[in-house]
Amino acid sequence: MGTRVNMEITASIVLYENDIEELRKAVESCLASPLIQKLYLIDNSRTDRLKQLAQDQRIYYIHNPRNIGFGAAHNVAIQQVTGDYHLIINPDICFSPNVIESLGTFMETNCDVGTVMPKILYNGGEIQRLCKLLPSPLNLFGRRFAGKSKWGQALDASYELYDFGYDYVLDVPNLSGCFIFARTSLLKQLGGFDTRYFMYLEDVDLIRRIGQHARTVFYPYVHVYHGYRKESYASGKLMRIHILSAIKYFNKWGWFFDADRKKINKITLDAIAKHK
Repeated sequence: MGTRVNMEITASIVLYENDIEELRKAVESCLASPLIQKLYLIDNSRTDRLKQLAQDQRIYYIHNPRNIGFGAAHNVAIQQVTGDYHLIINPDICFSPNVIESLGTFMETNCDVGTVMPKILYNGGEIQRLCKLLPSPLNLFGRRFAGKSKWGQALDASYELYDFGYDYVLDVPNLSGCFIFARTSLLKQLGGFDTRYFMYLEDVDLIRRIGQHARTVFYPYVHVYHGYRKESYASGKLMRIHILSAIKYFNKWGWFFDADRKKINKITLDAIAKHK
């Protein structure tokens, strides 16, 4: 079954003092996909210098008077869009036009899927292991402070699904926010991102809430490139924001007593075990 010709897809990118050439690649990737009718550039930067990229009639540029945060900025677009599907991407993403068509076709033929993530690659072609379980406090705090120890590496092996080969469709409860292709109606129903998170963990929270209503799926047959940086590991300020977001996440969903987390994670682990 082909993709509907009249399918309406929108996209949004949140900006903050970005490298303009890197951002240009993300913008051009969206504009090269004919199925994307509108691209929202939501700018949290101190000035509107990035407005120069808004030259195409499909681009809607909005400059916020202050940095309102990642999720809140995407919500500005989510509140306005009316299409079938909405794409949320980071400004360091680039992809070929067939990606959107393939994901749209997959969603059209799998009505129980709420969001789908393609294979994410580093610019050199290596797979980024962005399919993960729902995190426990040990996963987030342990890997940050004991990541290079044997204990920290063992935590990562489970949390980051090291047994998964990224070569088949898999329901995954924790997909990366660098590339979210979701049903617009569901994003609106959920109110978009939870704005309690200024940055970090807002994607984990959103995908988990989507998972309460529909499947959240990894789709390996198309890929995108992501200039991934673990910035919060290098910046003390961003580390504090990351830790604060983790505290907010566990206050909301439960710290060590989160029965749903165990059930949801077990479904994914069992599915991987069946493919061995």
